[in-house]
Amino acid sequence: MKQRMGPGHWVGFLVILVWCLLPVVWIVMVSLKPVAETTTGSPQFFPKTWTIQNYKDIVKNDDFLHALVNSFGIALIATFLAVVFATLAAYAIARLEFRGKRVVLSIALAIAMFPVVSLVGPLFDMWRVLHLFNTWPGLIIPYMSFTLPLAIWTLSAFFREIPWEMEQAAQVDGATSWQAFRKVIVPLAAPGVFTAAILTFFFAWNEFVLAISLTSTTAARTVPAQMSFFVGSDQFNPPYSQLAAAAVVVTVPVVVIVLLFQRKIVAGLTSGAVKG
Repeated sequence: MKQRMGPGHWVGFLVILVWCLLPVVWIVMVSLKPVAETTTGSPQFFPKTWTIQNYKDIVKNDDFLHALVNSFGIALIATFLAVVFATLAAYAIARLEFRGKRVVLSIALAIAMFPVVSLVGPLFDMWRVLHLFNTWPGLIIPYMSFTLPLAIWTLSAFFREIPWEMEQAAQVDGATSWQAFRKVIVPLAAPGVFTAAILTFFFAWNEFVLAISLTSTTAARTVPAQMSFFVGSDQFNPPYSQLAAAAVVVTVPVVVIVLLFQRKIVAGLTSGAVKG
């Protein structure tokens, strides 16, 4: 029998909802204020003068639009390649027995925990020598490197939950190992694959340190890095309202993805948590 929500549950729910949505509402309110209003000493929560001029300025900003295209392209390519490689590697780790399996997983976990900022210097020098500085591959490769370990760990857990007998049954029916993997195993692990793709895409979409350090022009600079170049009339008065408008525009794709695929995301994050 389902238990009804009491007053305490509703109060807790409203507190959490306000706590989570307050920063988002604040950014939206700032984006609807004129630039002059955000430079006052104590700006109010709601705009005194409502305006969408900040969004018009953002749309007309060619550098921002170019960075938006870079973010979409780099994030999608990095996500696709990371998920493909992680799926193959996770399947091998989950299904095959070989020496050094735990070492591989330990190294993957160590890479995932490695601080990004400590690699900026070596990558900067290496990328300039290899002519990868300020290019899409120069960002796609490190994004893949940092997201692969998490994707491998996530997918290997899903592959372990899939009964081995299902793959053997497909092979008995005449399917090759590759066909059994592609037509039986991967569809069953779809929630895990989708979860790995979402996590990879969010990392590539929001990453700032590598994007600002390994680019010098708008040729490959992504939106988080490009927003740091927004300047106002002087260095002491940044255009907060335009920055807020850009933040809202950048957040919209993430919100849309979460709303459209929230069931698959929840299924992917909770699948395998309970046996049986």
